[in-house]
Amino acid sequence: MNFIDPQVSQLIELAIAEDIGDGDHSSLGAIASNEKGKARLLVKDAGVLCGIHLAKHIFHRLDSALVFKPYVEEGSQVKVGDIAFSVSGSIHSILQAERLVLNFMQRMSGISTSTKRLVDLIDGTNARLLDTRKTTPGMRIFEKYAVFVGGGVNHRMGLFDMVMLKDNHNDYAGGITAAVNQTKAYLKNEDKPLKIEVETRNLEEVKEALAVDVNRIMFDNFTPEEMKKAVSLVGNQCETEASGGITENTIRSYAETGVNFISVGALTHSVKSLDLSLKQY
Repeated sequence: MNFIDPQVSQLIELAIAEDIGDGDHSSLGAIASNEKGKARLLVKDAGVLCGIHLAKHIFHRLDSALVFKPYVEEGSQVKVGDIAFSVSGSIHSILQAERLVLNFMQRMSGISTSTKRLVDLIDGTNARLLDTRKTTPGMRIFEKYAVFVGGGVNHRMGLFDMVMLKDNHNDYAGGITAAVNQTKAYLKNEDKPLKIEVETRNLEEVKEALAVDVNRIMFDNFTPEEMKKAVSLVGNQCETEASGGITENTIRSYAETGVNFISVGALTHSVKSLDLSLKQY
């Protein structure tokens, strides 16, 4: 993760301002300002740990004198009882950073863990797991990073870096052909060399999308049997993607259809955070 990126640094600053405000009055009131101490991150769930670099950055952003020692690498498989890192120095600084670090790391590690579980389920197929834009407002860059750490592939970051013509776009435009042709004219006029993906709901729409030459066709809410037919129809003419309500129980059957990508919104919108705790020692 690039901490020089203005978006990343801005989001971290917003998180700090949201939590600390005009001061950590609990620590200021209860503990002398010159007191030193140590704490360590205790893992209380099995999973994939994500956010070690971010934790170090937050601690040092609040107090560059803090000593941060990681004991596991980013993306490591961890188990209950493992110690991820230790931090020592000003107790005030450690306590100020505690909740910020935990909030980021617990959610990011939960996403990485869920991603790794699904990636393992489709191992041995040609399918790759994609994330979506179904993210927490303000947290997208961190959540998509967590998907990457878990072994998934980042889809578009937002509306600006790829064209995805979904059912509403196509219906409003007057159909897939009209939507794609108008989009191609727009991109040429604006000099934007963006890839175009089209969502389809049935085999007739797949045929229509193939006829207008797009980069990727999404099969939305197809059954595995329907998807096999769609993948066969497309062949090598463009990339293919499965989407719509795909779960742990069904993802393998979709992957075995030969589809190139499988997108799962639940990676980021319905994830269970990994249980972590920062404790004095």
